[in-house]
Amino acid sequence: MTALPLRLDGKTALVTGAGSGIGRAIAICFARAGARVAALDIVDAAAGETTSEIEKLGADAVAVPCDVTNQREVDDAFALVKRRNGSIDILVNSAGIAHVGTIEHTTEEDFDRVYAVNVKGVYNCLRAGIAAMKEQPSGGAILNIASVASSIGIPDRFAYSMSKGAVLTMTFSVARDYVHHRIRCNCVAPARIHTPFVDGFLARSYPGRESEMFEQLSKTQPIGRMGRPEEVAELALFLCSDAAAFITGSNYAIDGGFVTLKM
Repeated sequence: MTALPLRLDGKTALVTGAGSGIGRAIAICFARAGARVAALDIVDAAAGETTSEIEKLGADAVAVPCDVTNQREVDDAFALVKRRNGSIDILVNSAGIAHVGTIEHTTEEDFDRVYAVNVKGVYNCLRAGIAAMKEQPSGGAILNIASVASSIGIPDRFAYSMSKGAVLTMTFSVARDYVHHRIRCNCVAPARIHTPFVDGFLARSYPGRESEMFEQLSKTQPIGRMGRPEEVAELALFLCSDAAAFITGSNYAIDGGFVTLKM
């Protein structure tokens, strides 16, 4: 039997943090699979670049500037997408920020900033997404981007780990509460993925030693390299497609063996 390609034809996928990194890769991947994509990002120009790339593929996309920490902006953005496309069938919560430091090196401002984006931002989008999907007989699929830091201790990642642990448990809660509304909710837990954040972190922290430190960080994963945003996007496509219709309340590691092979 030949496996059929994963398709999202006729579905609207709303992706937060779609202007760069994992979110951008997911938005483009979903468009290639036939979805109409709403690319949300706090940086309007970045969202526009993503939608321009999608439109070059001949697919439908709209860029929506949105600060996920602001509930009114989120509600307005989701309402706009639903008016435009008639439904919100898929929600991917990819918007997030990182922070490096132990609790002693995490200021109150650092903590509040990480919490606002990575926890409150996901809450705001889940709240708006569920309200839209409950109105649809077909329900919907939600995917949250968590992290290996959700479930294991990683040095110097106090605030980030806190926030991604919350993403994991919000995933379980939403999956349980809305399973009878035909709403599936899962998350993926990446390890180090080569995104613009990694390049920026290396440039700031190790000027002149970027290549050396990139290689060192890559080798912390047993597979010997960092992941690519496109690899996360392929897993996201499966989990948001009808091929995963029997999957909800699950957390999928995509980490080059980081958790199971190093513990």
